[in-house]
Amino acid sequence: MLQIKDLSVVRGQGRQAHHVHLPQLELRPGEVMAVTGESGCGKSTLLEAIGLLLRPDQVGQYHLSDAGQQRDIAMLLNNNQQAELANIRARQIGFVLQNGGLLPFLNVLDNIRLPSQLLASVPDKAMLSRVIDSLKLGPLLTRYPSQLSFGERQRTAFARAIMHRPALVLADEPTAALDPSNAQQLFSLFIDLVRHEGMMALVVCHDWPLVQRFSLPCLIARPDQTAASQAEPPQQAQGGTWFVL
Repeated sequence: MLQIKDLSVVRGQGRQAHHVHLPQLELRPGEVMAVTGESGCGKSTLLEAIGLLLRPDQVGQYHLSDAGQQRDIAMLLNNNQQAELANIRARQIGFVLQNGGLLPFLNVLDNIRLPSQLLASVPDKAMLSRVIDSLKLGPLLTRYPSQLSFGERQRTAFARAIMHRPALVLADEPTAALDPSNAQQLFSLFIDLVRHEGMMALVVCHDWPLVQRFSLPCLIARPDQTAASQAEPPQQAQGGTWFVL
């Protein structure tokens, strides 16, 4: 389970500063939630903070449970325990970047197995086979990223993000460059895999019809003043964007 309360990030300084607030978020295994909002509102910033790539300026609660073990990540953040945070980021969080982020000198199979190798663990053969079959990657395993279409690269990126069985998968605009048909297919494959494997996922998506088609719950970006009636702002937070259900 993922539980976050009163998370706040500030990008920039002075009058140019932009505040990103998350009053509350709860996800359970098998759940996929979309993050929507206008360009530049802070969706990627929110994902970076949740993914422990960016230290929040404030966090009241951040618990992430995996295999029955609950980690108090807010305490680690507040105490700046970087080594432990890096370990959690590597083992319990999977990332899918907008451009795929595949290593060009590794073929598809080696890209998929990379997280497990970095963790010095042996990839689960049954899991590997299931992911490859589900994402229709079998004919592509020996190809390199430069030989793939964008959709094929994104399917490979999804496989890599979940191969080490993270508790939480974060995807930043994974279908942004795809046509509607391929975007729908990729979304469907991803959602099915996350649910089948009992993971949790947050997916930044600008395509509102696509989100509606799959009836996903949403964190919606709203200006501070429109969200103020729904939750109390974190102390010392002024302006910016709120992400509310």
